[in-house]
Amino acid sequence: MAKKQHTDAPVQKNDVITAVIEDLTHEGDGVAKVDGYALFVPYGLPGETAQIKVLKTKKGYGFGRIIERIEESSERTEAPCPIYYQCGGCQLQHMTYDAQLRFKHKQVQDAITRIGGIDNIPVHRAIGMEDPWRYRNKAQVPVGTRSDGHLKAGFFQKRSHRIMDMESCIIQKEANDEAVQTVKRIADQHNIKAYDEENARGTLRHVVTRQAHTTGELMIVLVTNGPDLPHKKDIVRDITEAMPNVTSIMQNINTKRTNAIYGEKTTLIWGNEHIYDTIGGISFAISARSFYQVNPEQTKALYDKALEYADLRGNETVIDAYCGIGTISLFLARKARHVYGVESIPEAVTDAKRNAELNKLDDITTFAVGEAEELVPWWHQANGLQPDVFVVDPPRKGCDEKLLQTMIDMQPEKIIYVSCNPATLARDLKILEDGGYAAKEVQPVDMFPQTNHIESVTRLEKRAEKSV
Repeated sequence: MAKKQHTDAPVQKNDVITAVIEDLTHEGDGVAKVDGYALFVPYGLPGETAQIKVLKTKKGYGFGRIIERIEESSERTEAPCPIYYQCGGCQLQHMTYDAQLRFKHKQVQDAITRIGGIDNIPVHRAIGMEDPWRYRNKAQVPVGTRSDGHLKAGFFQKRSHRIMDMESCIIQKEANDEAVQTVKRIADQHNIKAYDEENARGTLRHVVTRQAHTTGELMIVLVTNGPDLPHKKDIVRDITEAMPNVTSIMQNINTKRTNAIYGEKTTLIWGNEHIYDTIGGISFAISARSFYQVNPEQTKALYDKALEYADLRGNETVIDAYCGIGTISLFLARKARHVYGVESIPEAVTDAKRNAELNKLDDITTFAVGEAEELVPWWHQANGLQPDVFVVDPPRKGCDEKLLQTMIDMQPEKIIYVSCNPATLARDLKILEDGGYAAKEVQPVDMFPQTNHIESVTRLEKRAEKSV
């Protein structure tokens, strides 16, 4: 039975209409209006007039596809990637980079105004890259089987789970491309079978590569469906002969029927367990499963801004919630009296302690495993810990509500909020504003050019108590 179309919509499936793209969604799709009815149109840009075929209608909105552009935006550019319109990795290659930065600034501004209800906070122009290509230092590529039986490796096709065989990704470092292609070729030569999701058979699931920006060291992680990797010694020999800059080859074992890339167990099969990188004079030992920002150039811009907003004078106590491997903590520690880092992932805390020792900052840093909303109040009650500055860098879902209340209760002079999601940032800012903090300014930083993602740093200060 065919699905019923919504008769209250002014357009129906398969209609072809002419309309103007008026706006963009937060994902970067164009928005056209027909008698107030919204049509979401991928790759449309504001100001463009286009012939649009209606693909689907719902009660309040529908979806369409551009058949022909009648008037083009001056912000449109030719996407340089040959598979851009099939691949799901990038969303904005059809937009000039200046336009991308304006779009991302507007994303942050609109979220803070509409969701946070805050309309008096300056949102600065997004800090962009001089060259917004070839910036990613990490690739995570699924492996599959081509129709001729040989291996393929590449990103998933847009809105599907089909792997697109890919020779190059122009937002990845060239060394990552080379490593993925080398592993694919060598695994093929040794008749290694790709993992098949449907029957959970086969060996090689993913190839993960990481390159250190300053040292050039390269790590390859082979994610396998079980501990057995046939011809392991031969594969290692062939990889290291083909790529002398490889300094680490790891094997991660993932036997679960899941979309998660990594399993629980990771072992060293050749070289070193870590690669080493430096950002802003701070050195980091990076393990196979370390969280480490993928754009080192923009990471420095992001952390420099967090350090500027913290305005440390050398006598402050700082808490860094969601501290990961200690990246922001160590930037702050050089200017603070003591930094306390909290992280729920034990391996990350181990890395953070190692990185503190590596930079001779272990005497002024303390890292602990736990949930910040549980551990920080305990520190406060048991040890009298009182932070002057509270730094948070949460995942996309934002801060836990208990942690927000913890910050409000502990009354630090400043809160520095590093965010990767404008919507949850805005939601959390509203809670902090209601709790007695004033958001002073927001600086977006474009960590992921050609995609719809944007990071930002917000400076909040405790409001002075009103005299009665």
